[in-house]
Amino acid sequence: MLILIASAKTMAVNSKIKVPETSQPRFGAEATHLALHMTQYPVEELSRLFKVSPKLAAENYTRFRDFYSEDHPSLPAILAYTGVVFRNLQLVDFTETDFLYAQDHIRIGSGLYGTLRPLDQIRPYRIEYDVRIPELGGMRIDEYWRNIQTDLFIREVKAAGGVLINLAASDVLPSFDWKRVRQEVRVITPEFKIWRDGKPKAIVIYLKMARGRMARYIIKNQIENPEVLKPFSWEGFCFDESLSTENQWIYMQEG
Repeated sequence: MLILIASAKTMAVNSKIKVPETSQPRFGAEATHLALHMTQYPVEELSRLFKVSPKLAAENYTRFRDFYSEDHPSLPAILAYTGVVFRNLQLVDFTETDFLYAQDHIRIGSGLYGTLRPLDQIRPYRIEYDVRIPELGGMRIDEYWRNIQTDLFIREVKAAGGVLINLAASDVLPSFDWKRVRQEVRVITPEFKIWRDGKPKAIVIYLKMARGRMARYIIKNQIENPEVLKPFSWEGFCFDESLSTENQWIYMQEG
């Protein structure tokens, strides 16, 4: 099976963790193309588009300007992203086998690079899926990627057994033809919820942490059969069969 997670907005430029090998992004030319378009936006416009402070906007303005420089830092994607999901992978104890298994079974949805493998070497950036590029006919970033990456993504899921474990944030999904994905492969979406006001509710921070821990669990145990994920538990989150459906698996926090 294949696992989809989302890229993070926070990124590192160096890491002490060593990986056994690196690879190049399959959509590197498209990423370079998008980065070039992003250089047209001044700091003030980037601040508005990304809904960030002028300081963060200035940092990303510089990143896009330096994107083509050979001196611009790069890291494998699994080390580059530092958001909650990636921190909960706890990469410090990953073995060579773990990294290579992740390379074959994890895909990372990225607004700039499309679909990444964990060991794909990438450069720091920030981009939002709802940004429209005038030179691309006003297409949003997610619309740009939809036709480019869906076929490859479906082929990879089929090659990995035809089951996708969807651990990605909802904003990633429109960058694929998600209707086609669900028609052609089985998509299982684990959700992590707690009881609030008499009903199950997802808390974003717990959701992100649990996604990272489940991805780690899959990698460390080299899980191929999705049914083996049902006994997964973390911080009191356990599979609740009564609330789950065939492809929407609910993990409720006990207590």
